[in-house]
Amino acid sequence: MNISQEEFKSLCQSLTAEMLTIMTTEMGLSLSEACDKLYGSHTFEKLTQNDSGLYMQSPRYILSYLMDEIDNEG
Repeated sequence: MNISQEEFKSLCQSLTAEMLTIMTTEMGLSLSEACDKLYGSHTFEKLTQNDSGLYMQSPRYILSYLMDEIDNEG
């Protein structure tokens, strides 16, 4: 899928906002905790790589990978 850099950036920002909302409202994390977990993750790194295609997935799908990553850290 060919999208412009601007579209890619917008999609990533939208997904990030949706994931942070889910993490705070449904998972009970503070915004600070949610940001730390998301922005410091390998999952977020992949999301921000255009060639990964992860930006085309739903926020809940991406969060499933993030939660697996967090679970495997401990």
